[in-house]
Amino acid sequence: MKKDLVFVITVTLAVIILAIIDTGFENPQLTQNTIYEKAEILKTDNSALQEISVVVVGNQKVKIKLLSGKFKGQEFDAENILNGQKNIDKIFKTGDKVLAVVTLDNNGNVIGVRAAEFYRTGIELFLAILFVAALIGFAGVTGLKAVLSFMFTALSFWKILLPLYLKGISPIPAGIILSFVTSTVVILLVAGVNKKGFSALSGASLGIAFTALLSLVSAQWFKIPGTVQDYSEALIYSGFNLNLSQIFIASIFISASGALMDVSTDIAAAIDEIHRRMPQLPGKELVISGFKIARPVIGSMTTTLLFAYSSGFLFEIGRASCRERV
Repeated sequence: MKKDLVFVITVTLAVIILAIIDTGFENPQLTQNTIYEKAEILKTDNSALQEISVVVVGNQKVKIKLLSGKFKGQEFDAENILNGQKNIDKIFKTGDKVLAVVTLDNNGNVIGVRAAEFYRTGIELFLAILFVAALIGFAGVTGLKAVLSFMFTALSFWKILLPLYLKGISPIPAGIILSFVTSTVVILLVAGVNKKGFSALSGASLGIAFTALLSLVSAQWFKIPGTVQDYSEALIYSGFNLNLSQIFIASIFISASGALMDVSTDIAAAIDEIHRRMPQLPGKELVISGFKIARPVIGSMTTTLLFAYSSGFLFEIGRASCRERV
C-alpha cells in the first residue's frame, strides 16, 4: 500500500507539472485579437445559400446574441460560410446555441463576428462528469486511479509527444518510448505496484515491442504514405519538418498499446485472484490457467478491435462500394 501511495503521489505531481508547462509552440499573438464566446442565434437569412446536388454552398447570414464574455448581451450580425463540405459545414436555425468567433481590433473593439460551430461544451462537461462519477462510484479508488492515468496519458501526448514531433524528433523512437512510459504508469496505477502490476506490465511491454516491429515491417511492405491521414496536406505546408510516414507507423502501435494494456491487466488480475483464492496451486498450474484465460480474452478483444477500427472506415467502405457499382 505504501508503494502504491507513493506512486500515486508521483503521478499526480507529474500530471500537475504537465498541465502547467508550456509546449514551446504557444503563440499568443495568433489569438490575442480573437476570442471565443457562447452565443445564441436570434435570426437567420438563408437567401444567399445555394443547393448544388447534395451540398449547400453560400453565406448564411445570422443575427446572434453573445451569452458570455465582456460583450455578453450584445447583438451582432454574423456570417456562416458554407463551402460545400458536409463534414464541416453546418446550417444554423433560430434558437441554436453556437460558438462565436469574435475578432477584435488593437483597441479591443469588435470588428467581426462569425458563427463557427454548435456549442456543445455544456453537454460535453456533463457527460465527462457523469463518466467520472460512474467510474469512481463503481471502481472506487481504482476508478480514481484510472481517471488519473487518463489525465497523465492525454497530457503526455499533448505536452510531450506532439512537441517532439514538431521539433523534428524521429516519431517512431519517440512513440515507442512514450508508449512504454504511459503503459507503465497506467498499469501500475490500476493494477498496483506489486507482482500483479509488473506481470501485466511485462506482457504489455512485449506486446508493444512486437507490434512496433510488425508495424515497421508491414509499412515497408505495403508502402503506405503518411498522407493517408486526414489533414495531412495541411501539415505538409505547416512549415514543420514532419515525417508523416513515420508518424503514421507510430500511431499504429500507440493505438494498439491500449488494447495490450487491457488484455495484460485482465489476465494478470484473473491469475492474481486465483492465487489469492487457492494459494496452494503451484506456479505451473497458474501458468496453464493464464493461457486458458487468455484465449477467450484475446478472442473477444480481437472482435472489439475489429468493431473499433472498422467503424471508422464505414464511410470509406461505402464509398468504395458505390464506386464499384458505378
